[in-house]
Amino acid sequence: PRCTWAASILTHVPACSLTLMSASSLAFLPQPLRPTEDDWAKMLAAHVHLGTKNLDNKMIPYIWKRRSDGLYIINLAKTWEKLMLAARIVVAIENPADVCVISARPYGQRAVLKFGQYTGANYMAGRYTPGTFTNQIQQQFQEPRLLVITDPRTDSQPLKESSFVNIPTVAFCDTDSPLRFVDVAIPANNKGKQSIGLLYWLMAREVLRLRNVIPRQHPWDIMVDMFFYRDPEEAEKEAEAAAEEAKAIEAPTEAFGGVAPGGFGEVPAGSADWAQPGTQEWGAAPAAGQEWGAGDATAAAPGTWDQPAGFGGP
Repeated sequence: PRCTWAASILTHVPACSLTLMSASSLAFLPQPLRPTEDDWAKMLAAHVHLGTKNLDNKMIPYIWKRRSDGLYIINLAKTWEKLMLAARIVVAIENPADVCVISARPYGQRAVLKFGQYTGANYMAGRYTPGTFTNQIQQQFQEPRLLVITDPRTDSQPLKESSFVNIPTVAFCDTDSPLRFVDVAIPANNKGKQSIGLLYWLMAREVLRLRNVIPRQHPWDIMVDMFFYRDPEEAEKEAEAAAEEAKAIEAPTEAFGGVAPGGFGEVPAGSADWAQPGTQEWGAAPAAGQEWGAGDATAAAPGTWDQPAGFGGP
């Protein structure tokens, strides 16, 4: 194979020294542009450095070593260097809407949506309509000044059309990705959902820092989890679980309508029913020649306060 000689010249360094090697190779960068320890930890946790078992001949300069199981390891220093370059290219476009971000891979659709939301770029998630960049009769015709794609293999159609209309292209390239028509290749793992989300998060953060939207001294308040792909079935299960928890918190209505003795729902014996048809309304006018207290006077005992017993009367 064409990659056999390349694998033989790659140095086999212990994996624990990957961060140290990458950090030492970035010494030429200015201090504000250098990655922090947290950035290294995020990239290692998201497996940005893990490639595939295949290697394209143009990706050889970005490879650090090959593991015993055949996987190629990407040099994270090259990844960070190209990320900073891509962010500066995005910032150089005056109108953010002239930047088009495309991802046909499902793992990158949420990432490009969030990238366009925070940077103002135009995004296309899902299937790309052929002729969007070349067919002017089409209703969705666009003329972007910069194209950012997630995978040169799955996004081959917009990549090919960008070469027809001279649109510069930035692409996340794995070890087996073809680099034809790609102007700026960012070597990284473009097959994992955590890796794709982290790469777009890092580039969006750097774009906002270069635009002076967020300061470099403070961390970005947007979590990287917002850029990760979420399975619709898992999201639906989480919503159902939250609805069940909300129902469990609410008290049942039967607890307030019980008929236990002495409870709120029991009517005392001998008490008058307010809804009886024979009861007199409070607002009813008295009969002609009848006083308001006449009914009470007739029902009162022979001895009253106004007329004591034994005085007066026939």
